[in-house]
Amino acid sequence: MAMIRSFFSIVACLISLTGLAQNKYGPGVTDTEITIGQTMPYSGPASAYSTCGISHQRFFKSINEQGGINGRKVKLISLDDQMTPPQTVDRVRRLVEQDKVLLLFGVLGPGALAILNYVDKKQIPFLFPSAAAGKFHLPDKHPWTMGWVPSFEFEGRMFARYVLANRPNAKVGILWEDNDIGREERDGFRRELGAKAARMVVADERYLLTDPTVSSQIISIKDAGADTVVSIVTPKFAAQAIRKIHDLGWQPMHLMTYSGSAIKTLESAGLDKSKGLISAYFAKTVTDPVMREDEDVKQYHAWKAKYYPEGDVNDGCIDYGYVQAHLLVQVLKQCGDDLTRENVMRQAKNLRDMRLPLLVPGITINTSPTDYRPIEALQFQRFDGSQWMFFGELMTEK
Repeated sequence: MAMIRSFFSIVACLISLTGLAQNKYGPGVTDTEITIGQTMPYSGPASAYSTCGISHQRFFKSINEQGGINGRKVKLISLDDQMTPPQTVDRVRRLVEQDKVLLLFGVLGPGALAILNYVDKKQIPFLFPSAAAGKFHLPDKHPWTMGWVPSFEFEGRMFARYVLANRPNAKVGILWEDNDIGREERDGFRRELGAKAARMVVADERYLLTDPTVSSQIISIKDAGADTVVSIVTPKFAAQAIRKIHDLGWQPMHLMTYSGSAIKTLESAGLDKSKGLISAYFAKTVTDPVMREDEDVKQYHAWKAKYYPEGDVNDGCIDYGYVQAHLLVQVLKQCGDDLTRENVMRQAKNLRDMRLPLLVPGITINTSPTDYRPIEALQFQRFDGSQWMFFGELMTEK
């Protein structure tokens, strides 16, 4: 009887240990697969951004062909939300409640803000949204969401500093998309100007994502006497703004948010019409002939040639998604076999001096429980008619 009791005790212990091992798997995880989710604007007026989601899909395909992450393949479920917040909320609910994803990754646009409270309630990691709102960097308020790039508020402040340093008597017209993200950058710009904003900002023009054009807004800015334009816009309207300014025979200093600065966008506006544009970014220009022998750039082009050959080399969303996905892979690698949602966040908050492919030299990834800003620096760049050329010093949020 003692031997029988001993046998059953051993069996019970093994079952208990097995249960503990299984408890290290959160929703969406098996011995062979990790399921993650996102939304992207695959249709609608912001569909130019869809290549970011395609880039993610192709990147994880390349990871899976190399054996996956710690022996597990990554399954990315990417749903169309047309970059409208109500659809984002609906699709994310499906991903969490029906598809049972382990985490959300790279959700793009203002809808990423609309899901913050839901994410907190469900305690599901929301990593590296493809948007730059400051609310993604607030661990005390939104502990389950970690941002990705410098906030648009920071970009707005940097633009204001540039204007103050280079054109202190400027008459500024601001063109911005009427949503939380556009408002954040516009407000950051005005705050950095301080008391001078009342004198310097002569036009403040907004538009809706569903508007057909921004021609009337550009005309209003010109008629207000502006000699400097700050465009806080998405690709379609960036191209329209550039073309309209040129067609008016107007030559203001023009600062363009990086979300509207891809060379593909400038091509649709006209490269000659885009010459002199000023922007700021955190990654190398993969089309710059000077960078042809850069190891990061070479590896990127080799990856793209194999996994996304039909993608436009001038589409900045592709290399943006490529860099972004590298960071998620690092977090999942650090998780090892403890693939719970809690450990995903623990590892995301424990990134140390990590260098991602294509980042501008001097930018490394560092996070902590109180610092949810993986990338916190930008470099000014000017368009010379064919390529973006970096200039000036690296600007950091700290």
